[in-house]
Amino acid sequence: MTSEEIKRSEKAGLPPGTLMYVGEEKTGKTRITVMDYDAAGFLEKEVGSVEECFPFKATSTVTWINVDGVHDASVIEKLGAYFEIHPLVLEDIMTTTQRPKTEDLGMAVYVVLRMIEFDEQGGGTSADQLSLILGPNYVLTFQETPGDCLDPVRDRIRTGKGRIRKLGPDYLAYAVIDSVVDNYFFVLEKLGERIDMLEEQLIAEPRRELLGEIHSLKREMIELRKSVWPLREVVSGLERSESPLIKESTGLFLRDLYDHAIQVIDTVESFREMLSSMVETYLSSLSNRMNEIMKVLTIISTIFIPITFLVGLYGMNFVHFPEIRWRWGYAFVWLLIISSVAGMFSFFRRKKWL
Repeated sequence: MTSEEIKRSEKAGLPPGTLMYVGEEKTGKTRITVMDYDAAGFLEKEVGSVEECFPFKATSTVTWINVDGVHDASVIEKLGAYFEIHPLVLEDIMTTTQRPKTEDLGMAVYVVLRMIEFDEQGGGTSADQLSLILGPNYVLTFQETPGDCLDPVRDRIRTGKGRIRKLGPDYLAYAVIDSVVDNYFFVLEKLGERIDMLEEQLIAEPRRELLGEIHSLKREMIELRKSVWPLREVVSGLERSESPLIKESTGLFLRDLYDHAIQVIDTVESFREMLSSMVETYLSSLSNRMNEIMKVLTIISTIFIPITFLVGLYGMNFVHFPEIRWRWGYAFVWLLIISSVAGMFSFFRRKKWL
């Protein structure tokens, strides 16, 4: 039983909205960073306490507060209380196994995503939950593991490139989601390279070890599908949302994001089909190899049938045997054996069995 399953069983029977962390055991300190900006400039800093975030709630600028580490219930509770986040949403934030979704909370919009990272050394993937809350002038993001795929968004804010510093928090929320989706393409590209390499090895030499790698990739695709398949509903829900927090001008970008989500889903489904066909190719290669072996053994057995007959015939111990005292009997038997083998080879070649 995993630690997540244990924590889920511990939550059974507790009142709704009870804050209890569900995920891999973490002991590190929660890190909170703030980026506050407008068209004229920006401020970026790491705060030492939750209270330092409070002044940014009522500013005229756009504020992005990112929390690394949701295992500390006191931090999540204080931040949620000041920004008036519903306790059920805070509970979902601390449960890091949520399915991607979006909820309109009236004064805020809540979005759950799965960030996928590719391990260059191990060749596998890892997932982390990203919880996003869009408010009137702020965006709150929560993740458990430090390090993410959102650095391109931060760089655009720092340098002032593009339109991000000129638009509101809804565009910032779009940019964060778009960065997560764009990272899916990078991960899928790496997995595609693994699949192509595996396919070449499978065709060249179908070893048993390759079957294990195929099954490992299939499991990763299942987890990846669970992360990206609901993404279409998330983006579609934001696009159709009637919340005043999402401006009509942002809808165009959300429609483009929806197309990207469909491409990601199609790519994942294509990879799953390729892996399934690779298993069939492996089994077919083993079957063909076994057939070749059986073919060789059958040919050898067939060649030895007349030889066995001749040896058995002249190995009988009757007293009155016509060729028993013949001077050329031994050579004659060898001639029969060689002739029968040559005849069998000639017959097999005419039938194109060799």
